[in-house]
Amino acid sequence: MSTHFDVIVVGAGSMGMAAGYYLSKQGIKTLLVDSFDPPHTNGSHHGDTRIIRHAYGEGREYVPFALRSQELWDELEKETHHKIFTKTGVLVFGPKGESAFVAETMEAAKEHSLTVDLLEGDEINKRWPGVQVPENYNAIFEPNSGVLFSENCIRAYRELAEANGAKVLTYTPVEDFEISPDIVKIQTASGSYTADKLIVSMGAWNSKLLSKLNIHIPLQPYRQVVGFFEADETKYSNTHDFPGFMVEVPTGIYYGFPSFSGCGLKIGYHTFGQKIDPDTINREFGAYPEDEENLRAFLDKHLPGANGELKRGAVCMYTKTPDEHFVIDVHPEHSNVVIAAGFSGHGFKFSSAVGETLCQLATTGKTEHDISIFSINRPALKGSLQKTT
Repeated sequence: MSTHFDVIVVGAGSMGMAAGYYLSKQGIKTLLVDSFDPPHTNGSHHGDTRIIRHAYGEGREYVPFALRSQELWDELEKETHHKIFTKTGVLVFGPKGESAFVAETMEAAKEHSLTVDLLEGDEINKRWPGVQVPENYNAIFEPNSGVLFSENCIRAYRELAEANGAKVLTYTPVEDFEISPDIVKIQTASGSYTADKLIVSMGAWNSKLLSKLNIHIPLQPYRQVVGFFEADETKYSNTHDFPGFMVEVPTGIYYGFPSFSGCGLKIGYHTFGQKIDPDTINREFGAYPEDEENLRAFLDKHLPGANGELKRGAVCMYTKTPDEHFVIDVHPEHSNVVIAAGFSGHGFKFSSAVGETLCQLATTGKTEHDISIFSINRPALKGSLQKTT
């Protein structure tokens, strides 16, 4: 294999694999390097499914990026034999007047004229008999959103990228970088590779390896869990119109998915996770009592018919920035290095548009998308953003 490429992508997970596809589609000679063999269970993309929401409770600024992501997922569905997206709709609910997340979701829908249904109290319970909420709750239902099959997404991007001539180097951790104005070099145990441009998208490992690029971004990886629970299929399956959901209740933010083909209702807790080192994380579901107990407490109160036998559990990672917005930007000192980091547990749905953006930044130094909220120099990062010595 040649050792020089137009672009090297380090980290071929959600964002990196998408970038590799869009680069290869343009005929750009691309090398993707990963410590594992994507899709895999060691990063942040496994667990079968991810929600894609257009009305965005994390900030209405995300909506155009979400809509572009949806367009690209729909395009990918047409280009591959893998199932990419199912339109289940997404339900967001919480206590009226108390949930900032629900309020922002509603404002995002209004500002961007998205198709939604607004419901209150018993209207929610009647529409979805498996849901139980008090009268003082309100909800927004977005019928055009739904569920992405995350591992299929990465699998499809990889197959298409390789068909376009991209090379994927697996089980190859990057040990060091050398950057000069005209060339970038990565060092691995199996040898060194050079390129004109470099994209760095190492997920939880960004927190360790970006220092080798003489920069520090405050990134904290967290251990997160999801559980799949035996559920009443007549109430909680996608074939009976049960939606994906993202809710804020007094105990925090939870998210979940209908049962697909009897897999059980999948649920996760977005608010809390243990701080971890990605190289030493405990990947056993149930290692902490709260892994299952917290999920069951929510199910018992709001989705009681889905609080059945635990079918399986999974452990993944979030890597958070202080403000929980992403970092998508060109390195402050090296215009031939592009960084994608800190997707903070809500990034996967955007990985199609992130891949397109990274491709544009690497090839032209600019992008058609408004990514100002993701600047590496934004105020929330500036206090901690320092060059290493």
